[in-house]
Amino acid sequence: MQDAQRQFVEAAAAALGPKSVVTEHDAIEPWLTDWRGRYRGAAAAILQPASTDEVALIVALANRHDVPLVPQGGNTSMVGGATPPPDGSALILSLRRMNRVRRLAAEEGLVVAEAGVILADLHAAALGQGRRFPLTLGAKGSATIGGLVSTNAGGTQVLRHGTMRGLVLGIEAVLPDGSIHDGLAALKKDNRGYDLNQLLIGAEGTLGVVTAATLRLVPAIAARAVAWVGVDSPHAALDLLHAMAPAADAIESFELIPAHSLDAVLRHIPGTRAPLERPHPWHVLIEAVASNADEAPSALIETLLAQAFERGLVRDAAIAASEAQGEAFWRIRDSISEAERASGPALQHDISVPVAAMPNFMIDGARAVEAAFPGTSAGAFGHLGDGNVHFHVRAPAGSAPDWPTRNAGVISPFVHDLVVAAGGSISAEHGIGQMKRDELARLSSPARMHALNAIKRALDPRNLFNPGKLVSLASDRLDQ
Repeated sequence: MQDAQRQFVEAAAAALGPKSVVTEHDAIEPWLTDWRGRYRGAAAAILQPASTDEVALIVALANRHDVPLVPQGGNTSMVGGATPPPDGSALILSLRRMNRVRRLAAEEGLVVAEAGVILADLHAAALGQGRRFPLTLGAKGSATIGGLVSTNAGGTQVLRHGTMRGLVLGIEAVLPDGSIHDGLAALKKDNRGYDLNQLLIGAEGTLGVVTAATLRLVPAIAARAVAWVGVDSPHAALDLLHAMAPAADAIESFELIPAHSLDAVLRHIPGTRAPLERPHPWHVLIEAVASNADEAPSALIETLLAQAFERGLVRDAAIAASEAQGEAFWRIRDSISEAERASGPALQHDISVPVAAMPNFMIDGARAVEAAFPGTSAGAFGHLGDGNVHFHVRAPAGSAPDWPTRNAGVISPFVHDLVVAAGGSISAEHGIGQMKRDELARLSSPARMHALNAIKRALDPRNLFNPGKLVSLASDRLDQ
């Protein structure tokens, strides 16, 4: 431990008590590696505040001793955004002890949750009051509210409810100078200049430490319909999405799944079975919900699918006859990443392009990659309804496990160039972190990078908050 860090840790322990500081190597070890195991850092201590005031005190001490901090929640970042630097120069600031639901107002449709509240626990708390928080993802059992806000997380319900940016009504955060931003009030109108709440959403902990958020709730689901549909192409799937316009207010998910992804799940995930009798080149998973028990989303979806079948958009379809069957359909979708990992090494890209351009991109982009890198196979799956897919490039047969590491520097820029040419984004819902930091700088306009760097320098002039993530400045530590 460096001298400055030792003095900082001793001061924090004296002020906050021993529970607020962890220095045992075995206790720190699990939090030094990212979710995917691609990045590994080093940290001499974890700071564990139990309140916003304690976060502010820790940040003040960090300024006094010039010690960088890496905010961390559930450590579920897919881009190395919560991993400390490998040189041990930073300490981890864990928000996991701040796990209270401060207020749940069902009649107002809002909840105030601290940064360390686990998403699945928030779901349960809201359902206990007849409401739900309409954002879910595979890591819901470990992802925390602070991290979801800081990365502007998405998920499978963005089509109807939007990303975290659209679900956050207010934010409380500690800024790099140790001051507390109290923006939790859910104001419909607020014209006091720059919107600090929106600035902090998606900032990946580089501009402030989110300590709590006011979130929008919606009525609990009273009825739902889950359908699995076989189609000929992504173009047919997009036409089907347009044909579902009469149910737009009910449809929450519209997921596109290629045959090879379904095959991987059936091959590697025990207990799964094909929803349709015959194979199809592409599949669509649709979920529609109703908050009123008198409504019947299944009847609406059945009618619309029948009309789509008559137009030749659908080859076959199955509407779940029970909750168990609906969950079985969703298990296939949620297991794709696990199944593809079991199929062999691959490079994953979380990208978005305009919805209208997505079918051509999925077909032409895959062909371009396979032509440029012989032996690879490329394909995409995911949230067609909101223009976000996970574009995977799988290694040639027999490749070593380190194939992604050896080839990422060539293949990923090629994919990102295709995305930018299609008017898209190299990060749709996973953030930039350290994985895409250099690519963001390479592909962004000078105006964007000037603004991002200027904001970082203005709010965090000493680069103490999550250094090395999102933006790449002239020095990892800014001029003093």
